[in-house]
Amino acid sequence: SLSKLQLKTGDLDPRLFSRLRHLQKLDLSDNLLDKFPSSLTLPDLRVLNCNNNKLEDITALKQFPLLEELTYENNVYLTLNDDYKVMFLLENLRLLNGKDITKLANHVRRVNSRKLTSKVTAHWEKFFRDQLPEKHTAEQVKSIKEKFLKSVQTNVVYGPSSLSEFTRWRVKMIAEEFLACSLGLELNTDAEPEEKMDESEEESTESPREAAEDVGRVTVTPSKRKRNNSKQGSGNKRSKSQASTKEEAEDVSAEPLHFLQCHSKGNSREDFKTQLWSCVFEPMLDCGARKDPIVSSSRTVATCGGESVCLIDCETGTVLKKYKVATEEFFSVAWTTLTMVISDSRKKSHNILAAAGRRGIVKLIHVAADFCYGEIKAHKKPIATVCFSPTRETHLFTASYDKRIALWDIGIPDCDYNFKASQLLLLQALSIPLRIVLVPTCPDQYLLAGCEDSCLAWNIKLNKQQKSRPFEAMFQFPNEDGSMTTSHRVDGLAFLNDDVVVSKSSKPGCIYVWSWSRSFSTKAKGYQRTVPAVILAELEWSTTDMSYLTLSTCPAKGYVFCGDENGSVWMYNLSSYTTAWSSAKGKRSDKRISPTQILKWPELRMNGEQLSEVLVNNVVSDPTFTYLVVLTSVNITAIWKKS
Repeated sequence: SLSKLQLKTGDLDPRLFSRLRHLQKLDLSDNLLDKFPSSLTLPDLRVLNCNNNKLEDITALKQFPLLEELTYENNVYLTLNDDYKVMFLLENLRLLNGKDITKLANHVRRVNSRKLTSKVTAHWEKFFRDQLPEKHTAEQVKSIKEKFLKSVQTNVVYGPSSLSEFTRWRVKMIAEEFLACSLGLELNTDAEPEEKMDESEEESTESPREAAEDVGRVTVTPSKRKRNNSKQGSGNKRSKSQASTKEEAEDVSAEPLHFLQCHSKGNSREDFKTQLWSCVFEPMLDCGARKDPIVSSSRTVATCGGESVCLIDCETGTVLKKYKVATEEFFSVAWTTLTMVISDSRKKSHNILAAAGRRGIVKLIHVAADFCYGEIKAHKKPIATVCFSPTRETHLFTASYDKRIALWDIGIPDCDYNFKASQLLLLQALSIPLRIVLVPTCPDQYLLAGCEDSCLAWNIKLNKQQKSRPFEAMFQFPNEDGSMTTSHRVDGLAFLNDDVVVSKSSKPGCIYVWSWSRSFSTKAKGYQRTVPAVILAELEWSTTDMSYLTLSTCPAKGYVFCGDENGSVWMYNLSSYTTAWSSAKGKRSDKRISPTQILKWPELRMNGEQLSEVLVNNVVSDPTFTYLVVLTSVNITAIWKKS
């Protein structure tokens, strides 16, 4: 075991490893390896663990011909194409990332290879055979080889587009063997590894019926509800996950409607570990979604977590669509409505969903067509959150672990889904931006971000020449001892109305309500100035020190929502306070405002075992506060309906 030693590729000394002639198991997980040296030898290696590294290429693993078990999960640059490469290269491989791949590997090595060989041969016969004269010079041979290799990789297509990189890799290999063996044209097979032309991965969109079959539906019977303290229960193996709950006879403003398990890894019904992070209600196309969000939201919500993005009908609990990328972990989703030109030159509005996460890539999904039409390689590090401009439908902000927030124009796809994306701005932060919001009164001018170690504002007006910009203001908040500090993690951030901001930071048991206009004076000049947040009130919340339990608002109803570490949802009706706060001399509320209500997590039982230790990562209502969608740390989406 060489796990967790901060090892880099240069630390794997071939002179040492080549002496380990009988080593059978090697654990290199949780290191910093970006590739494998090609001469480690290890002739008897059977089991290799490379989880949690930075591997970009795995073809060097062919030096371990006896390898039977291989794991390399959480290497963000490896894709489904790499899985197929190792299946082809390692003839004894049985388990890949914990899954039995024997049948698939046999198909890849035999059926796939046979069909590609047939296509490569046909391509030569049809387009190149007659180009090579009977008596040929070395120059003619070299020229024909180069043209053939380029042409065959471009034109021989087989299988899904998500495997295009693997197909090109195999086609090149087969073409080289064909030229060498069949035609006697010797080739240099020790060329440098080709550059990856794309980073495709296994993508799939499921129909409502297929999606519904993947959902573990947790049924809830109203009786008595209480907080749970028992240990996590194991999952079951039944076709439908059944659960029971008890509910106290109390006056509640919302009732549980559905509990869904629809983001499971590999569709496993025993997955109670996948974290769910983001959800956004779909805008209605026929109501002018950007003009009046109160009447324009549907009852359809997009949720993301793990390898999938789901569209759910909140009333029926039906998973309408499911989009999966096997190598991704999605952290954020956002909607926009684009007016697209359809085939007969007519224009039509369509909802587009952007989804992003650990791989730093934004997927653009045309939902009605069940089609992911494009991607933007926005950042080299994970994307924490995304949001669209409310005034410019093609403008998308992406906030990344690289401590930058980028503004993109995603363009409008034509009838063949061709589009062009361009970066318009790059905002520099001091730490990782976790939440971003545009200021409602001036969404084209100011963006506010809650970060790992600060709360910052940027001027995003596009009439300036400067593309890369530092922040304009850093906000101070009260510390536990009452002093003001700029150093605090802000993991919850939202506007309650045009001026009132709600944010959650590192002070335990507290959510701040503050004024944007009174805190940020647009008259002040200069960048990177420090300004105290003008606090209007404090909301009483859980005293947990657990991070990343974010909050949301329902501006039309004056509500704030925030989940906690016990599966509960804290709801605050602040509509009676907002009028006083809006006046120029609005006073700070002296006492902490208690929640209007706390919705307790029901006692869910999976096959008789109680499901506990539930964190509420996110909770979002639709604009009319009819439905409340709760995303948890245990792969359960809970949907409540206001009674």
